[in-house]
Amino acid sequence: MGRAKKVVLAYSGGVDTSVCIPYLMNEWGVEEVITLAADLGQGEELKPIQEKALRCGAVESLVEDATETFVKDYAFRAICANTLYENRYPLSTALARPLIAKLLVDAAEKYGADAVAHGCTGKGNDQVRFDVGIMALNPNLKVLAPAREWGMSREEAISYGEKFGIESPVKKSSPYSIDKNLLGRSVEAGPLEDPMTEPPEEVYEMTRAISDTPDEPEYVEIGFEQGIPVSLNGDLLGPVDLISQLNGLVGKHGIGRIDMIENRVVGIKSREIYETPALLVLIQAHRDLESLTLTADITQYKRGIEQTYGQLIYQGLWYSPLRQALDAFITQTQERVTGMIRIKLFKGNAVIVGRRSDNSIYTPDLATYGADDQFDHKAAEGFIYIWGLPTRVWSKSVNS
Repeated sequence: MGRAKKVVLAYSGGVDTSVCIPYLMNEWGVEEVITLAADLGQGEELKPIQEKALRCGAVESLVEDATETFVKDYAFRAICANTLYENRYPLSTALARPLIAKLLVDAAEKYGADAVAHGCTGKGNDQVRFDVGIMALNPNLKVLAPAREWGMSREEAISYGEKFGIESPVKKSSPYSIDKNLLGRSVEAGPLEDPMTEPPEEVYEMTRAISDTPDEPEYVEIGFEQGIPVSLNGDLLGPVDLISQLNGLVGKHGIGRIDMIENRVVGIKSREIYETPALLVLIQAHRDLESLTLTADITQYKRGIEQTYGQLIYQGLWYSPLRQALDAFITQTQERVTGMIRIKLFKGNAVIVGRRSDNSIYTPDLATYGADDQFDHKAAEGFIYIWGLPTRVWSKSVNS
């Protein structure tokens, strides 16, 4: 029985999303499938993907270039929030999902579709991110997930597709599952499913092995305006160019690799390999600039906000009212986060070696131990007496 007549399908050109096209039409009675491939700066030529969708039976094949939107409206917000899921992963893949969900919903409205679809399985995080994001943007739109329900193995899916003229992979497919965009790459599956297996160099693309990195350090100066990165080494750059150039610069020095066991939304653990060279360094630099320009209570309180913000992104709740409320707090804190951070790149390490801001609240004549010291040392005694008074009273009561 058909669940919808016209469907917009998130399309990658892979086996699952290609098979989804004839499956939706022949098994679920869909009359028209429109595919949508999102260009988020992954560096792939999307014209062949667009043409493949038409060969697989799509009535229309859309390609949306949303790279700049991806950086400005998603990545930069995450940088301002210093988001690191489980204190390690800067959410390069997770951040793409709410944007793709929005593109699907917009296309469904434009073309009069009554449903959208994706090729996610039932074990991953992306099904949650797509489904929840779509229902937040348009709760009346149906969401179809054929690969979550068809019960076919990869081999069976290939055989099913061949019946409808979908060519099977010419060469043996990679054992890895890879997702890529401008912000980074995520790699899983195959031999990586054994937590004791060291990732082979073949899984990496954006970062060099330490043995192949330069033998001399390189310095980069990153400029921020109100929390947003705007320049590299004094050159003002657009959002996409800045991320792209910094990826190359940082990756050349072997910086940006993450190998972690993470907790998926659906309750299972997975072993993930990430490459996020620019994003990791930008968060590191941004957090350091905040330490120079924000008061102690704001930076300390903001850490809890950042953890919650990262969880919301990872768990598919980008369009939740809580994230929007947290944005208001974060945006206000960024008003003074303007300045420059100097970073030394060398052999897999990005070390902050300098920082400067016109909004700095670091006061040299109070911090110095030299002759210019303006701090009133005598005032410390009274401060300590008052500060420690509750502890002193408590100690007397328990030791009396």
